[in-house]
Amino acid sequence: MRYLCSPQFTRMCTRLLMVLIFGWIACCGSSRADGPSDNVSDKVRPIPPKGMEIPPEKRSAIETELAKLKTLVAELSESKDKDIQELLPDVEIFYRAVRLALDEDGFFEPADFDRALELIQQGIARGEAVRQRNFFWLGWEFKVSATVRGFRSKLDGSVQPYGVVFHPQLVKSPEDGIVTNRLSGRADVWCRGRSEKGLELQFLATRLKNLDPAPAPGTIMIHPFGRYCNANKLAGEIDTFEAIEHAMKSYPIDPERVAIRGFSMGGAAAWHLAVHYPDKWFAATPGAGFSETPDFLKVFQSEELKPYWFEEKLWQYYDCPVWVRNLRNVPTIAYSGEVDKQKQAADIMAKASWELPVHERFELTHIVAPKTAHSISPEARTEIERRLKLLDEHRPVSTPDQLVFTTTTLRYNKLHWLTVDALREHWVPTTIYVGRRGSQISILPDRNVTEFTLTMGIHEIPDGEDIIEVTIEGEEKKFDIRRRSDRSWGATFEFLNGQWGLRSPLAPASNELKKKHLLQGPIDDAFMAPFLFVRPTSDGMHSETQRWVEKEFERAVREWHRQMRGDARVKSSEEVTEADLQKYHLVLWGDSQSNPTIAKLLGNLPLTWDSQRLSVGGQEYDAKSHMPVLIYPNPLSPEHYIVLNSGFTYREYDYLNNARQVPKLPDWAVIDIRTQPNARWPGRVVDADFFDEQWKVKKTRPILDQE
Repeated sequence: MRYLCSPQFTRMCTRLLMVLIFGWIACCGSSRADGPSDNVSDKVRPIPPKGMEIPPEKRSAIETELAKLKTLVAELSESKDKDIQELLPDVEIFYRAVRLALDEDGFFEPADFDRALELIQQGIARGEAVRQRNFFWLGWEFKVSATVRGFRSKLDGSVQPYGVVFHPQLVKSPEDGIVTNRLSGRADVWCRGRSEKGLELQFLATRLKNLDPAPAPGTIMIHPFGRYCNANKLAGEIDTFEAIEHAMKSYPIDPERVAIRGFSMGGAAAWHLAVHYPDKWFAATPGAGFSETPDFLKVFQSEELKPYWFEEKLWQYYDCPVWVRNLRNVPTIAYSGEVDKQKQAADIMAKASWELPVHERFELTHIVAPKTAHSISPEARTEIERRLKLLDEHRPVSTPDQLVFTTTTLRYNKLHWLTVDALREHWVPTTIYVGRRGSQISILPDRNVTEFTLTMGIHEIPDGEDIIEVTIEGEEKKFDIRRRSDRSWGATFEFLNGQWGLRSPLAPASNELKKKHLLQGPIDDAFMAPFLFVRPTSDGMHSETQRWVEKEFERAVREWHRQMRGDARVKSSEEVTEADLQKYHLVLWGDSQSNPTIAKLLGNLPLTWDSQRLSVGGQEYDAKSHMPVLIYPNPLSPEHYIVLNSGFTYREYDYLNNARQVPKLPDWAVIDIRTQPNARWPGRVVDADFFDEQWKVKKTRPILDQE
């Protein structure tokens, strides 16, 4: 009895309760219970969820104060001062966050009303300070402190926020004894966990005050908003790099000392960004989350998967085990709680790294906190930081001599001084090995690589090594390549007529249409760069197809706003300018009768389409009941895409679990609109495929189930 009342028993019970609580969270997902109940595609709950009703007196008070901020933002927007325009997003983020919450049911608890008023006051204070050129929020204190920043997105022109936490080091000068607070140049990018109620208002309110996870002394912690709830993929991926770029303009950040980190959904983001951009980080620390789609959905979501063949291909876009060799290029420290169901992410990556061929396999460093569920234990935090400090202190001072790089798409094609320029076929895992010893380079590309470039800067080659000898495994001849006149070095190799050859720098640029970096598909790739929706302006060829286009267009605009937290640019065909063609991917809605831009381009697209028939690759469909969606290089602006009748391709069902948020359609598809669009598809997919490497329809492709 005495033991039952003892502190030891109380602590034991507390620990047990925490294990149960965190175990429940781990099974259900942070912020919301993802599980079998979210596997029913015709009963999809809304993401983001509908907020609470706003009492009239609360709305009135917030609207009154927000009007003051709106006036201030408008006045600052008229300024011609460059500094004011550059810092205006730091003010706008507060207005936009509260405006969206008021207009779109974004208040989830009573405390959000007070948070809204606090954000407005913060915005007004910044706006008034901007007018006086007093940019007080750009500095940092002599202690751990936090702020929020904003930038204007290149994707859609919207203002996007990110958080910053500073931990300056106090340094005492040995000469005069003066103490200064300094930042060392290291920056950790922390990708956030899933929070379905973590919209702009909640994010800003949190990041203004929350110092967790606290950065190490001398370190800046960058917290991307990442376009809400997508595990920093697609638009979230682009915004992450824009946030880093923006922060580098204001703070002393060494590009060679940036780490990618995160936990839960943020752990998934860290896995993704580590394997796809292995030369961007001095280290990666993914915690929990997921690292691939199919196994995670079976284990964590208890989902029975029945994918189309092209869906399985597209899993290779983000499934990190396919890319595991790239972790040899970035020091990685995985973390899991012992009883966290999301330990699966690191376990499957550990399996992938150890099951490589014997001469390549390596052990994944995996810190596991005993008896811990979905959280990071204090001991693990300390150990991870200890290792990061060592990695930072002992990071290489020059680019590595040995490279191994895996890719499945030219979207991700670069590692240090190696660039993969062309593939025999996309979505086939492809690896290239490069080794340098003095003035000799040896290369082993697998057969799916057909073109690659090696490039070294002026100071990357030791003095006296004017000629670099290059050997491509399997080739009898060697290539002796002299330095350029500025002392840099580079060479492009291409596989032609059954052998590797050196491309002359004098060779004229090829006009051949082919897949290349940032012009390789699939459809979703168009939404990772500035894009413009071009709406239909008249009646289409058929009332049935016109209704489908109108609904899908409205949905694409709405869901870009709801999921990617921006505003799609929209014009009519008549409003599109030559500057638009050179600046944006064009997303064209309608048909040749309802959209003049489609009519102008139709003869240059790999399909035939009139009022009677739609034909792709020799297969014909009734144009009254079928619609094409596709991505293709724009004949009027070959460095940009056109997209027909599609926004990003994952839909409402996929919002429920971040592992589902991968491209769902390949380069083109034919949709039978007699089947109504639902939470998974825009209709029945009756045909679909990837274009070949010359952007042509393949002669043969798997047949889809037509039933």
